[in-house]
Amino acid sequence: MDIYLPIAAVTQNILVLLGLGLGVGFLSGMFGVGGGFLLTPFMMFIGIPESVAVASSANQLVGSSVTGVMGYWRRGSVDFAMAGVLVAGGLVGSLVGVGLFRLLHLIGQVDLFVSLSYVLLLSGLGLMMIIESLASLLRARTPGRRRRRLHQHTWFHRLPLKMRFRRSKLYISALLPLSLGFGIGVLSAVLGVGGGFLIVPAMIYILGMPSSVVPGTSLLQTLCVASSVTILHAVTSHSVDGVLVLITLAGAVVGVHYGVRYGVKLRGEYLRMALALLMLAMGGKLIWDLTVPPAAPFVVSVE
Repeated sequence: MDIYLPIAAVTQNILVLLGLGLGVGFLSGMFGVGGGFLLTPFMMFIGIPESVAVASSANQLVGSSVTGVMGYWRRGSVDFAMAGVLVAGGLVGSLVGVGLFRLLHLIGQVDLFVSLSYVLLLSGLGLMMIIESLASLLRARTPGRRRRRLHQHTWFHRLPLKMRFRRSKLYISALLPLSLGFGIGVLSAVLGVGGGFLIVPAMIYILGMPSSVVPGTSLLQTLCVASSVTILHAVTSHSVDGVLVLITLAGAVVGVHYGVRYGVKLRGEYLRMALALLMLAMGGKLIWDLTVPPAAPFVVSVE
């Protein structure tokens, strides 16, 4: 059953859009990530224009993040103080990012910029995740091998404006999460990503947060920043397709519920490996689309 998407100006099958939202929502809840870095490329693969995919993905993240945050909150796995600092930086970053997105849209380069950015992000992160997962499996199978610390104290842990985050049992400079939140806010506005695939490892390896509170805190940050980005995109570029968002959101709300339930039951190394392979495959597909000419290119003629 097909439906016309008014802002994207294309016709899509409802079942395909529902399945897309369901799958991305499941991964979002399982890994504690927003899922935008998967949803946006998938939308582009099925023919949604890049600018609409970015803006609509940010909107869809709001609904899936609400369900995920509620699940982790009931388990007491959300650091609200840390999330507040991250959100403060993210709101400022979203303003900067939407301004950059608007500039790229005006000069007609937003589609190329989004595609190239996703090629670099998906390929680079996929390779790093595979290397990290293999190293983790090797350490687990090597008897007597000393496990390395999750994070090291370096110069940025001596920065001023220290705050105590009791839920995470940390006493660090507020400048660290502020900077992380700012960067994620920019990415969310320009690429339609929640930033969980970047901020989750940063929370663990840079901030030193316990892994038990990272997914819920990350999803709360995603919820607030994605809401801000959605409003800004709707006002400035008018590229949020409400019909597309509602359909994918319906699938994502169901998917994230089961993702949160099963995420704690599976081994992290194998999950990261599977996600990394998926990211590499998507990056390869984007490279193919950018380099291989279409079978039937458009021809403009004057009669």
